[in-house]
Amino acid sequence: MFLTLLPATLAVSLLTCWIVVRLFSNSLGMILNRIIRDEIAAGWKRYIQFALYVVGIGSGVQLWKLERYVEGWAPKGSGDVTPVLNSEAWVLEIYRVVIGSLQGIAWALLLFFLVSLIAFVVVRKNERREPAA
Repeated sequence: MFLTLLPATLAVSLLTCWIVVRLFSNSLGMILNRIIRDEIAAGWKRYIQFALYVVGIGSGVQLWKLERYVEGWAPKGSGDVTPVLNSEAWVLEIYRVVIGSLQGIAWALLLFFLVSLIAFVVVRKNERREPAA
């Protein structure tokens, strides 16, 4: 049962990341084009999308939490019992993966938007200093 839970959580996390990256794709592109104003903005957009996938999957699929379903994983003599992987556990794990992925992506996007806001202020300040041609 564990061997199906791991790919299932990975697939759910990947789907969650794909949906969020698609939703924010245009916003990322517009912000980067405004701040960078160069062909390199497309490369930065791709990198940020890749980073969102990595953060989302890493936050959603937490292997150390899935390890408890592997029999014999607990240290000998600890008295820990391997929990049952029934349908209720599946629902909770899938829900935890979706929420974890969304939390990780939300923090990454918050950091990106804060940095881009500072960069935008700097760009606007420089635009006002330059004389109009």
